[in-house]
Amino acid sequence: MPVSENQGFNTRAVHAGQAFEPRTGAVVPPLHFSSTYAQDGIGGLRDGYEYGRGGNPTRDALQEQLAALEGGTHAFSFSSGLAAEDSLIRALTRPGDHIVLGNDAYGGTYRLINGVLGDWGIGNTPVDMADLDAVAQVVRANKTRFVWVETPSNPLMRITDIEALAKVAHDAGALLVVDNTFASPYLQTPLALGADVVVHSTTKYIGGHSDVVGGALVVKDAELAEKIGFVQFAVGAVSGPMDAFLTTRGLKTLGVRMDRHSFNGQAVAEWLLERPEVEAVFYPGLPTHPGHELAKKQMKGFGGMVSVQFKGGEAAARTVAENTSVFTLAESLGGIESLMNYPSEMTHASVKGTELAVPVNLIRLSCGIEDIEDLIADLEHSFTFLR
Repeated sequence: MPVSENQGFNTRAVHAGQAFEPRTGAVVPPLHFSSTYAQDGIGGLRDGYEYGRGGNPTRDALQEQLAALEGGTHAFSFSSGLAAEDSLIRALTRPGDHIVLGNDAYGGTYRLINGVLGDWGIGNTPVDMADLDAVAQVVRANKTRFVWVETPSNPLMRITDIEALAKVAHDAGALLVVDNTFASPYLQTPLALGADVVVHSTTKYIGGHSDVVGGALVVKDAELAEKIGFVQFAVGAVSGPMDAFLTTRGLKTLGVRMDRHSFNGQAVAEWLLERPEVEAVFYPGLPTHPGHELAKKQMKGFGGMVSVQFKGGEAAARTVAENTSVFTLAESLGGIESLMNYPSEMTHASVKGTELAVPVNLIRLSCGIEDIEDLIADLEHSFTFLR
């Protein structure tokens, strides 16, 4: 069926890029594994397909689906979230350019920008993205190409005003890049708020089942799309056909899953807030969260990610993290199963000793779609080890 931007999110998620196969009528498009394509004479390409790095029907279908859900005109699917970020930076920056990023950015993003691309002449400055004056000052003081923000941020769940930050970036001739992994396009569409590029680790909520690694970029500007597309083709960090298929399958149920993730996240956050062992709870759905009103304005829900700090310090955080059974101690997030993470030694170990370091008394919860009673009971049991 033709897909329109006026249709609802779940309709677009199910049908964008997913026309039935015309020969047999199969309602699920075929999975195309071929690495190369027969030509009708030299240069006679069928529907533009020549070689798997340059194009694959399964990957193209996913890219169409991603663009439709993020409100973009072009989407690009990569082998990982960091591959997507690397391709974006190489496509649109040159030695001497500068990136302003949040001072609580994901450790892998900081490692890429600072530890890898820094040696190629790309500078960076971490800034508190809530302080728009400070951001503007740093942007103007450097040859800033990107203002790069995660909202909600990982793992402190800070909320940034995308529309206001876009104005700061654009006034200085820079681009705003928004990592939308935590929110997903179901809860937030940064391009509609003025962002220039949306980044995803599709491994997380978009794939949704902890069985595929991938990344994506989505844009509305044709010139940006052309530059990103060239690097995607020339460097070749594309998602494989099976990865693209699994991501598409997960994306079709994103809206349904995010409703459940958000319900469980809210309930877990509210339960944690009442516990005497807890020092602080970071969840934008709580009225006590400093970004609560802004989150209500630019998001349609608050998601399944909750972070919590313990009064008992590092020992308490480690104890809880190592004594759950429904919550699995593991890297990553956004799957249907609930995960527990100790960022200081896991996802954010690469920023230890820097201003991006995560508090050692903090754990991050990715609330899955299990029954909320079981999630609460699991946490309550783990808290008994603190006594």
